[in-house]
Amino acid sequence: MLGLCFLLLSNSQKSPRGFLRLELMTHLYLLVCFFFKSQIRSPSLAGLTEDSGRTLTSCDFNLRSLAPDPRVKYALAFSNQEELDRLNQEARQENRPSELFSLYPPPDEDDAVEIRPIPDCPKEHTGERILMRCQAIKFEIDIEPIFATLALYDLKEKKKISENFYCDLNPEQFKNFLKNHTPNVDPSTLARSGIFSVTYPSPDIYLVIKIEKVLQQGEISDCADPYITMRESDSAKNKDKLEKLRTQAEAFCQRLGRYRMPFAWATVNVMEVISTATIDRDVTDSDSARGGRFSTMDDQFCNVSGFKPATITITTIFKQVRPSSSPFMQTDANLCCIKLDMSPVHDTPTGCLSTELIPLIPVAEKNIRPVKEVLEFPSSEVYVPHNIYRNLLFIYPLKLNFVNRLTSARNIAIKIQFMSGEDLSCAMPVSTTVSTYPSIHPSPDFYEEVKVALPARLTDRHHLLFTFYHISCQQKQNLGGSCETLIGYSWLPILNRDHLQTGQFCLPIILDRLPFNYSLHAPEVATPSITWMESHKELFNLEIQAVSSVHSEDNHLKRFFTLCHALEGGVTFPLWVIGEKIPENKLEHELKLSIIALSSSRLEPLVLFLHQVLDKLFTLIMQPILIATQTGRGTIAFESLASIVNSLHNSQELIKDHLGRNSLLVTYLYWVFRVPDPPQDTHGSGTGQSHSSFRSSSNPDIPSQQISAEDAEVKNILSAKFHEELALQMVVSSNVCRENTYKYSWFFFELLVKSIAQHVSQLDKHGVPRRSCFSDRFKDDITTIVSVVSAEISTILVKQKFELAEKLNVSLAFFLYDLLSLMDRGFVFQLVKNYCSQVARSSDPWKTALISMRLEFLRILCSHEHYLNLNLYFSSPASAPASPCPSISSQVGSLHSPDQNILALFELTPEFKQQHYLTGLLLTELSTALDMESEGGKVQRKAINAIYSLLCSHDLDQRCDKPEVRAKVAALYLPLVGTIVDSTNYLDFTGMFRLAPCLCFLFSNDLESVPPINQSVAMAIAGNPFNTLGRNVLQGKSVATLAADTSRHLLVCFLWVMKNADRSLIQRWTVNMHPSHLNKLLELLTICVSCFEYRVMSTQALQKSQQVKQQLEEALLRGMGARGEMMKRVGGRTFFSENLRWRKDRTQWRQTNDKQDKSKSELDQEALISGNLATETNLIVLDLLETIIQAVPLADCKDSVVGAALKVLLHSLTCNQSSTFLLHTFSTLRSLVIKFGDLLFEEEAEQCADLCQKVLQYCSSPVDENRSQACATLYLIMRYSYSNANNFSRVKMQVTMSLASLVGKSSDFQEEYLRRSLRTILAYAEEDTEMQNTQMPSQVDELLRNLNSILSDTVKMREFQEDPEMLMDLMYRIAKGYQTSPDLRLTWLQNMAEKHTNRKCYTESAMCLVHAAALVAEYLSMLEDHTYLPIGSVTFQNISPNVLEESAVSDDILSPDEDGVCSGRYFTESGLVGLLEQAAELFNNGGLYEAVNEVYKIIIPILEARRDFRKLASTHDKLHRAFENIIQRGHKRMFGTYFRVGFYGAKFGDLDEREFIYKEPGITHLPEISHRLENFYSQCFGDDTLVMIKDSAPVNRNQLNPNKAYIQITYVEPYFDDYEMKDRLTNFEKNFNLRCFMYTTPFTKSGRPRGELNEQYKRKTILTTMHAFPYVKTRINVIQKEEFDLTPIEVAIEDMQKKTRELAVATHREQPDAKMLQMLLQGSVGATVNQGPLEVAQVFLNEIPADPKLFRHHNKLRLCFKEFIMRCGEAVEKNKHLIASDQKEYQHELKKNYNRLRESLRPMLERKIPELYKPIIRPRLENR
Repeated sequence: MLGLCFLLLSNSQKSPRGFLRLELMTHLYLLVCFFFKSQIRSPSLAGLTEDSGRTLTSCDFNLRSLAPDPRVKYALAFSNQEELDRLNQEARQENRPSELFSLYPPPDEDDAVEIRPIPDCPKEHTGERILMRCQAIKFEIDIEPIFATLALYDLKEKKKISENFYCDLNPEQFKNFLKNHTPNVDPSTLARSGIFSVTYPSPDIYLVIKIEKVLQQGEISDCADPYITMRESDSAKNKDKLEKLRTQAEAFCQRLGRYRMPFAWATVNVMEVISTATIDRDVTDSDSARGGRFSTMDDQFCNVSGFKPATITITTIFKQVRPSSSPFMQTDANLCCIKLDMSPVHDTPTGCLSTELIPLIPVAEKNIRPVKEVLEFPSSEVYVPHNIYRNLLFIYPLKLNFVNRLTSARNIAIKIQFMSGEDLSCAMPVSTTVSTYPSIHPSPDFYEEVKVALPARLTDRHHLLFTFYHISCQQKQNLGGSCETLIGYSWLPILNRDHLQTGQFCLPIILDRLPFNYSLHAPEVATPSITWMESHKELFNLEIQAVSSVHSEDNHLKRFFTLCHALEGGVTFPLWVIGEKIPENKLEHELKLSIIALSSSRLEPLVLFLHQVLDKLFTLIMQPILIATQTGRGTIAFESLASIVNSLHNSQELIKDHLGRNSLLVTYLYWVFRVPDPPQDTHGSGTGQSHSSFRSSSNPDIPSQQISAEDAEVKNILSAKFHEELALQMVVSSNVCRENTYKYSWFFFELLVKSIAQHVSQLDKHGVPRRSCFSDRFKDDITTIVSVVSAEISTILVKQKFELAEKLNVSLAFFLYDLLSLMDRGFVFQLVKNYCSQVARSSDPWKTALISMRLEFLRILCSHEHYLNLNLYFSSPASAPASPCPSISSQVGSLHSPDQNILALFELTPEFKQQHYLTGLLLTELSTALDMESEGGKVQRKAINAIYSLLCSHDLDQRCDKPEVRAKVAALYLPLVGTIVDSTNYLDFTGMFRLAPCLCFLFSNDLESVPPINQSVAMAIAGNPFNTLGRNVLQGKSVATLAADTSRHLLVCFLWVMKNADRSLIQRWTVNMHPSHLNKLLELLTICVSCFEYRVMSTQALQKSQQVKQQLEEALLRGMGARGEMMKRVGGRTFFSENLRWRKDRTQWRQTNDKQDKSKSELDQEALISGNLATETNLIVLDLLETIIQAVPLADCKDSVVGAALKVLLHSLTCNQSSTFLLHTFSTLRSLVIKFGDLLFEEEAEQCADLCQKVLQYCSSPVDENRSQACATLYLIMRYSYSNANNFSRVKMQVTMSLASLVGKSSDFQEEYLRRSLRTILAYAEEDTEMQNTQMPSQVDELLRNLNSILSDTVKMREFQEDPEMLMDLMYRIAKGYQTSPDLRLTWLQNMAEKHTNRKCYTESAMCLVHAAALVAEYLSMLEDHTYLPIGSVTFQNISPNVLEESAVSDDILSPDEDGVCSGRYFTESGLVGLLEQAAELFNNGGLYEAVNEVYKIIIPILEARRDFRKLASTHDKLHRAFENIIQRGHKRMFGTYFRVGFYGAKFGDLDEREFIYKEPGITHLPEISHRLENFYSQCFGDDTLVMIKDSAPVNRNQLNPNKAYIQITYVEPYFDDYEMKDRLTNFEKNFNLRCFMYTTPFTKSGRPRGELNEQYKRKTILTTMHAFPYVKTRINVIQKEEFDLTPIEVAIEDMQKKTRELAVATHREQPDAKMLQMLLQGSVGATVNQGPLEVAQVFLNEIPADPKLFRHHNKLRLCFKEFIMRCGEAVEKNKHLIASDQKEYQHELKKNYNRLRESLRPMLERKIPELYKPIIRPRLENR
């Protein structure tokens, strides 16, 4: 210290200038002050800055003026540790959801192979249903009844797609006109609304409305004339005419009311109406309703079920005309108004009638008008089986051909009757009469539709009878009162050889009375005794269509059903089958042929009668056959069944589910199938064949069982073993049948299961023991089937048919899954074992695929509802879940005995696999999958998803609601925990969270690989000693192989087991764990915290305001929002006993999660649920940490466990957490401090630092509760460190460092909350009665005041992020304030270096590191005594004299052994070398190569002492390159440019009237810096406020506007005294260590800046800065200003000296620059500018001045010109040797100009002032 003082004193004496002496004396004073222990103890920035009178930051805020937050109750009331742990645990368990997976997103249904969708119950097929309601049909005149018929037509398909709907809208007046003809009115005819069905929506679907009226005399056009010519407005005028017309109409109605005539029609494009209604537009225009007037509509599907109800108004109709006329004649507009209501139908309306007029539920009341369902005729095939009884016949009369009839036949009517015999009494109750047009056309057309309900049983006597009449419109006297004239008859038998007749027919007409037994003969057969019209010519065309679930139109199906019916007996042979006569002895053969031909049926009829076909085939499989024939009817039936199943699966029109199952077959098996009735002992036939012996249809060798009379019913059941026959057929099948059977094995497996279930159900009713249910043969067959299918899976896989292999594998899994509920579990487990052994035997190429299949197989088996019963051993029967199956008995046992090795419970041991078979298999596959590699991690994802789905089912299973049951279930998965802990390396969580420092360990001692600059300055702004390396660096871990979402699933499974497992068991496990495994467990907990961190939703999901964010954070798990609703729903659940797989209806995640466009409420709900999940998962981690911590006293590695647990806790504080979790975390931290504070504050400063940093971070939280908890915890840390650890100084330092870190790195930091927390901590200190008698309160008060001061200064930095100079000033100020905290000062110097590097200010960045190195050297010199180390900061003064300020250290803070001060990695020799090497590199980047040499002068002795020759070689190589750069670049090196910047105006605050020297990059012009500063401060104050002063004249403050801000910028140059110029020879020396700068201001006596040469003055201003450039800042404030003026002659002398120097430099360069030299010559001797020097000489040298004071200036100027002329001559001669041959003329001109200038100047240069040259010795006169 004394040597340093002597050095400073000697240097001050040598300095010739006052300001240099002042600086050295200042350093000496500071050193003395610190030597005598100055009172400056805290980093009070006002006392440590270079300008203490001008504060850059706000003044200290008075903490006591704030109101503190509420204090945490009992935070300081320490009870015993056990009681504290108990209270914390009870608090953590409050309001916790019991179901973790209710908060977790649901499993992906695409992976849920265990879900077999339940098919919908079979029902009648209906398309999109539309309700058409006819409101009104109104013409201009209202004179007669009008009738409407509605039907749908598909214009594109040219097909009618619905039956007719008849609507009667006539008022009672007109209905009375027809009363004589309708004595009885059925209520169904009152319907005005019809429900139409559309299966295939199309833009070409039209609603056609046909309007009819009562038959009248005359043409249709004549009947329509009154409607066209008369108007309602003219009713008074045409009153008589209207009355006459109404009278005529009434007369026609009373006489011809039974007959109709067509009148008009209209159309509506249904799909256009729906499309318009969907976009919420009214449909009122008649043209729009008619179609073709809407905007164009694409052929895409319309939303038929979702359109809004619409009202259609039709005002334009078409008039009905004869076929020979134009069909497009229409009435005038607005003559008719038709109103229809159209709406979608979702539920059956009240009072609805089916198409068979059967009332539907809900039944209507008596006086409600019915609604009819209108039968659809789909435009294309509909593949839906018949599910209701329907037997309808539609008759369409088409045409009558009376062209050759001699007599006139007008107004022909046809009476249609459905007859069951020939007598009139055999006619059905209702007959229909259809009419033609009232015309004389000989070939009338009909458009009527007649619907007939066929009886269930038809006979040969059933037929249709047609009676033809001529209707007389005029009443004739000879006819009496009758208007009908009989023309003839025709008929059509309903059956033709026992088959329903459909299609088009052309019938002859008989003129006579019908003969006897006519119905038994076809009318096509001519009978001679009968008179036929036109000689039996076919005159009547009609079409018949059947819609029947009884009669099939496919010949193959007809034949099959007929022969099956014959087999049942009751028929007479020979049998007619589709025109073929079959005798009885060929019945079996024909039946086989018909069975084989079933697969050739058309798809639509096969599907329509699918249920009946399958029932018949199953019956045939069961039916016995005659031994005599030995035919294989059952085998053929089974083969046909397999063929039909194959056809249905191969059809592209039929739907399959996600498992590849045909939906029709699934529906049949689930809802329709029942075991066929047992076969009878007799084969009934018409011949009464005798009894025979029967055998199995599939295996004739099996003898029949003898049935006793006393046990007939049970034996009958036992003999009817459909499942055995089916299993045997599957075993013995071959060829194509075998291939189809196993290809679609799901169908046969489910068929087997369904038949077994029905069989067992029947036996249970009769009390038959389960062991007697199945024969050994059947078990052998099942074993064979499973073995064959297992082998088939591997075979198919080798053929690379992966999809088929997967489906077969899933089918087998479901089969065994079902057998677990029906057969002996041991037998099924043996089947599972056989499967696993067979599927496992494969080569490596298929290993991945086989593991995937085994996983799917086990996932399905483990989804069984009795899975737990199959795997668990319960301690008592009372604790076991109730088993719904009587065959399941809960086994009593213990999961583990007390003497069992506790670690074995968490391992997948053989004993575990043997006790828990299915679980062991699944966990084994999981372990295998995790250890293997697969493409994209598919196998691992599938294995983890299987476990994840299984645990979901347990968590949401109501049978496991009790905690003790959950503990047993969790114990079943303890080996999973061990597997996950061992698989930590595979987890991929890099994309889930930011890695916190607590994941990392201490720095390595080898610092050579560590860069000397902190790579995360923002994170270590307060000296954070934790590394932030990536996770994969730790312990050499490999790269992750699991995807992020898969890892998350695995971790949530781990957390579920930990949540529900027995706490004491977990504690014993952690005590016995090896330390390495325990570290893995703690690392896994850290991963869990990060993985389930709460993700802040997007701004669309959550509002941007801070208030909403705070409300959301406080709402998490606080009895509000999603958690409260979830608890209510969970509390009100109903018990369900079906298969308890994962259920979405019991979770908080709605189906809306899959939606792309979510509402605000849905997004908010999702955010709340996500927050609840984050809270619960982190609380589980906290529970486990508490369990581990409580077991610490029992563990050997006590220190490491506590440290690792604390790291997990601290990491949880770095993540987004809810208030609830933070409350419990801070409670745990306080407990940890109380119990293990001595470990936390003993050695490892890093733990203390990180703890203080994280807690202080929450002291600035905007949430009051979080802030209160953090304050209580921080005060407890201070209290404990003072009272127990005696280490309060370390806590003070770490808190100070943490504050700087918090303010520096937090972007949303809010100062007021942290101040309030400081006030709260102060309140704790004041209220702590136990510590009032100690120094603790005063020290806390001092610390808090210091923190408040630092807070004020640090926060100020954030206001100047865009002003780099001000920002660096503030950072420098704060670093200066940390002069007594070496770690913090070092960190801030590093921060400044990083900022400079980002701005490419490499020199300043290097200076920051030099200062940091000097600081380190200062402390090393006091701690270590090595000659090769620098002697403090004095050694660095050759680099920069500024470094001496680092010598101001205080001895009272140097106690690193106790406090950990200067214990960071940089306060070592390696750290010093690293800082200096980095500084050297930055100097090299900045072009200061000479400084590189000075830096390495300090490094080399250290390297030599360490014998680090490798580093020495590298160092000398760098020095070599630096010296080479000096030689090569030479004068081309560019250094900094300097400007004086002055600030004036009150708006600048502390900067007002202050001047700075700014250092800018090498080539920076004045406009550049001016533009930069102008832009910045214009944004601060506004363009109108800022004024840039253009000149460099002194600023008069009185002339400035106080409301404006002024900036003055002036270019300055470095200034040196003459004695300095002797030492500053090189360009580097003239640009390094600069403190004095000069700028000149021209002026004249008259006030003008410029004038004539003889009146031009110049003022020189010399500015002195506080520190020398380069420095740690790019601007330094000016501390001294000197000014002096130059007279005009002095100005001239200075100008000429400058020109002369430039010429000399350019001439004497080693490598002259010709262009530069010529440019200087041109400015000196050129003809155009030679008046410059010449004019100066003429002004000042032309005459000798009269004032003797100017003699010396005159002579000096003369000598300057003399030297100038000499330098010009040298330059001209030099240029002569540099020019090329083409520049000789230019050289001659230069020489000429030079001679002219020299001759002009010669008289003035030779004129001397005699007084200055008085000779001492008389000179000799010499002749020249």
